[in-house]
Amino acid sequence: MSMLAAGEAPQISFAERIWRINWALVLILTAIAAVGFLALYSAAGGRPEPWAAKHALRYAGALTLMLGVALVHPKVWLSLAWPIYLVSLALLVAVDLVGKIGMGAQRWLVLGPVQIQPSEIAKVAVILVLARYYHGLKPEQSGKLLHTVPAAALILAPVALVMVQPDLGTALMVLMGGGCVMFVAGTRLWAFAAAGLAAVASMPVAWTLMHEYQRRRVLTFLDPERDPLGAGYHITQSKIAIGSGGLFGKGFLHGTQSSLNFLPEKQTDFIFTSFVEEWGLAGAAVVLALFGAAILIGHSVALRSRHHFGRLVAMGVTAMLFLYVFINVAMVMGLLPVVGVPLPLVSNGGTAMLSVMFACGLLIGVNVYRDAALPRAG
Repeated sequence: MSMLAAGEAPQISFAERIWRINWALVLILTAIAAVGFLALYSAAGGRPEPWAAKHALRYAGALTLMLGVALVHPKVWLSLAWPIYLVSLALLVAVDLVGKIGMGAQRWLVLGPVQIQPSEIAKVAVILVLARYYHGLKPEQSGKLLHTVPAAALILAPVALVMVQPDLGTALMVLMGGGCVMFVAGTRLWAFAAAGLAAVASMPVAWTLMHEYQRRRVLTFLDPERDPLGAGYHITQSKIAIGSGGLFGKGFLHGTQSSLNFLPEKQTDFIFTSFVEEWGLAGAAVVLALFGAAILIGHSVALRSRHHFGRLVAMGVTAMLFLYVFINVAMVMGLLPVVGVPLPLVSNGGTAMLSVMFACGLLIGVNVYRDAALPRAG
C-alpha cells in the first residue's frame, strides 16, 4: 500500500461522503421548513395556495441542491469563490439599472419566468470570497491593516449596491456577516472599534441620505405610538398578535390578527408573528430551539474542519443563519426597526430559501471534507 504524502488527506469513498453528511442538520432544516408550510397554510386561510404549496415544492428542490452542494469538494468552491462574487456584483448592478420595482424598492431581477433577488445571493458570495481571501494569507498577515482594507472593500462594494435599492436590512446582514468572517479570520479588535466609531460619526450624514420611509421606521421604532395607524401599524399589530397568543396560542387556523388581515406581510416579514399567535410561547420556543440546534451544529462543524477555508465558510454560514433569525424575531417584537429580513425556511420567498439552503450545503460539505488538504489561494 502506498504511503500518503506529508499533509495529504486520504481519499474518501462516495459511501463515506454520504455517511459524513450531517443528517441531523438535514432533519432540523426539514422540520423548520415544515413549520413554514404550516404557517403559510394558515396565513392563506387554511389553503395550500398561494404560498404553502410553492413553499413545499421549493424546499424539495432546495434540499436536492443542498445535498448536491454538500458532495462537491471544497477546492471547487475555493476556485469558484471569485467568479460567484463577481457575478453577484453584476446582478446587483443589473437590479439597480433594470430591476423590478415593488413595495417602493428596486430589489428584484426578472429573468424570463423567474424572479430573483440578487441581494440574497450576495450574502453567500461575500462569505465565500472572504473565506478564499483569508485562506490565501498567512496567519500573521490576517490582522494587519494592509490586508484588512481589501477585505473591508469586498464587503462594502455589495453593501453599497444593496443600499441603493434600497434594502437596509440585507445591507446590514451582508455587513455583519462579512464582519463575522473577518473576526474569525483574525482581524484585530481595533479595526472593528475604528469602524464602529466611523459609523457613529457618519450617522448625521446617513440620516440625511435615508429615504423618508426609512426615517419613519426608525422614529416608529423609538416611539411606536407616534403613528399607530401609519408607520407604526405593522409593529403595533405584530405585538398585539404575539401577546394574544399567550402560552399555548389560539390554535391552528384560529389566529384572528392574521385571518382578519390586521397583520400585514403575514407571509413574509411577519410570518413568525402569525405562527406565535396560533402556537403561543411554546410554539415559539420550539422554532427557536430548532434554529439554535442548527447554529450549534454549524459551530461544531467549523471547529472540526482542518482547513482554514472550511472553518471560515462554516462560521460565515452559521453567522448568517443567526443574523437572519435574530433580526427577524427582534424586528417583529419591536426590539429592532422593521427592515424587511425574512425568517429563513419559514417566510415565503424563493431566492432566500435557495440561498440559505445553498449556504447550508456549503456548511455540510465542510463536514464531509473536513480532512481535505486545500492549496493556498491568493
